[in-house]
Amino acid sequence: MRRVVCVFLPSWPTDRWRRRHGGPPPDEPVVAAGQDGPRRVLTAVDRAARAAGLRPGLALAQAQAMVPGLAVIAADPEEDAAALTRLAAWCLIYAPLVAPDPPDGIWIDVAGAAHLQGGEAALLGSLRRRLARAGYRVRVALADTPGAAWAAARCLHPETVLPPAGQRPHLLDLPLWALRLAPDTVSGLAQLGLTRVAHLLDQPRGPLRLRFGEAPGRRLDQALGHVPEPLAYLAPPAEHAVRLAFPEPIGAPETLAQVAGRLCAMLAEALARHGLGARRLDLVFRRVDGLDQAVSVGTARPSRDPAHLARLLTERLPQVDPGHGLDEARLSAPRVERLDARQLAAPGEEPDSDAMAELVDRLVLRLGPGRVFRRSPVESEWPERAVRRVAPLSPATGVTWPADLPRPGRLLPVPEPVAVLAALPDAPPTAFTWRGTRRRVARADGPERIFGEWWLAEDEVAATRDYYRVEDETGARYWLFRDALTRDGARWWLHGLGEA
Repeated sequence: MRRVVCVFLPSWPTDRWRRRHGGPPPDEPVVAAGQDGPRRVLTAVDRAARAAGLRPGLALAQAQAMVPGLAVIAADPEEDAAALTRLAAWCLIYAPLVAPDPPDGIWIDVAGAAHLQGGEAALLGSLRRRLARAGYRVRVALADTPGAAWAAARCLHPETVLPPAGQRPHLLDLPLWALRLAPDTVSGLAQLGLTRVAHLLDQPRGPLRLRFGEAPGRRLDQALGHVPEPLAYLAPPAEHAVRLAFPEPIGAPETLAQVAGRLCAMLAEALARHGLGARRLDLVFRRVDGLDQAVSVGTARPSRDPAHLARLLTERLPQVDPGHGLDEARLSAPRVERLDARQLAAPGEEPDSDAMAELVDRLVLRLGPGRVFRRSPVESEWPERAVRRVAPLSPATGVTWPADLPRPGRLLPVPEPVAVLAALPDAPPTAFTWRGTRRRVARADGPERIFGEWWLAEDEVAATRDYYRVEDETGARYWLFRDALTRDGARWWLHGLGEA
């Protein structure tokens, strides 16, 4: 299924000028002006200018009368379009199918690639945050079709994900201009009382076509996914890429797998000549109807093993819709790293780390990048801070947990309160109640005193914990602590379970 992101940059010319020249503060209006026959009119306005009532198409003299001291820059549509293409090329880091949508938009087909960013919502969030940090006002939306994504980016939430096969109800109440219709067409339809997308659904196509041409019906069908809408995608960088053209269209799953294997072998040979390994692969099939189909995979370590790379791509091939056939395939490695030749392990020796890297790649492909990790020690006094998640193949830091400080087999992410009975104020507990169940303590060891990390937070300057290892009458073991001296009104907590 196709999944398309629309990136909408409502203040592209002025944001780009501010980024290059610094410009006035964000609350001071900036507009771009160009020639329209004998008049100079506004071609672009930023957020502050729009809040002051300025709009594209307004005469420059009128705008300057409305906002004295207005900052005006010369419109440069050609350079704006060239810069938009460069920004679209940057978006190739997210997916291999990217197309500029002048004058203020970018398309990204993320089908088969969103998993590399942790899912569709995570991809949209990352894209919007990075562009916003670069100084651009941006709205993003994701849908099954370019038309639906275009409308959602401009009319719905600034960061919208429409569910697969579910864009129709979200489009019905949108204004007709959201279908990318010309202003004259929108005005003419409004005279007939047709102002919303829903108004076009039940209208006979014949009279509409005679009066307004093909655009209303075609744009509606494109937005709803009834007819395809090809996009002019940018070609990926030529380096580290291979291509196969087919004399006749293909589409069988086993044929696609064979093509992936051949391309991986060709690419691995090219990477070996440069001493490189792939960290990401983009496989793009060109359909005979012009709709490209792409899948992407990532690797935990640089690799140029064609069999391993082909297995990863084959896992994603069911996402490819061949339609009426595929006539070309190209495989590129947009992310590579140095990978020198090395000696393979001899029979009977310990295997190298490649087998583990291949296992990690397969697990990430099946489970998702956020679900494969390992625990790494952290130099921290407090137990819940003494461990963190790292990438599964991250190198060891040399930090280890102290062997002379026993810790439970399972540490609760958040300590849970318990009611404790102790013979003396500072003695180990003789019984405690946790989650509604009373447990009598048979053995106890402690305390082990841990102080707060005062250099991290002021409220930890006086923090103190006394930890006890206890065993109940059934033999179950627990790790309890008192968060202050008893005379200061201490509370008891359960922090760990199991062998300690």
